[in-house]
Amino acid sequence: MDKDFLAIFNAIKADGANADYTKRGIDPLYSVGAGARIVVIGQAPGAVAEETRIPWNDKSGERLHDWLGVSRETFYDPERVALLPMDFYFPGHGRSGDLPPRKGFAEQWHPALLALMPNVRLTVLVGAYAVRRYLHLKNSDSLTTVVRDYDAYIGRGFFPLVHPSPRNQLWMSRNPWFEAETLPALKAQVNAALEQR
Repeated sequence: MDKDFLAIFNAIKADGANADYTKRGIDPLYSVGAGARIVVIGQAPGAVAEETRIPWNDKSGERLHDWLGVSRETFYDPERVALLPMDFYFPGHGRSGDLPPRKGFAEQWHPALLALMPNVRLTVLVGAYAVRRYLHLKNSDSLTTVVRDYDAYIGRGFFPLVHPSPRNQLWMSRNPWFEAETLPALKAQVNAALEQR
């Protein structure tokens, strides 16, 4: 790991807010590289990802590879695709899924990491937390509307998505335009970002 990236990694581990994780031997989970062309900003690692130390290591991750139109090898190559969740630690289980990422975590650590990735051409925002944070939206703004109007954000380097969780299968069936129109556009943007010199 590059010394600048390593310094941030160690600072995250040493932060008192993460002391409980560090005491249990749990490191922050994300993947970054100075050459990354795409940044995928998601929610927070799930339990399986934390246990296996592989981001997006579940059914949602498999679906996300497909949505992006990239192989698993490309997805996990930090010099091509950076994986940067809103919180680098599994937040725990809630009543209806995982708990949300901690507030203020992304604001504290993302800027320094993103500053070390000057070649990023596309930032894919996955799920409501990332979309609302990076597009400066209100909680009342409809995620469906934002995702449908993805082309309004491409000029700013962002591509908003719903979360690829199997729980969103019903949403996808109710919004057939997503698979018919949005995903082909996403694949084209991802391919262009990876190929751009």
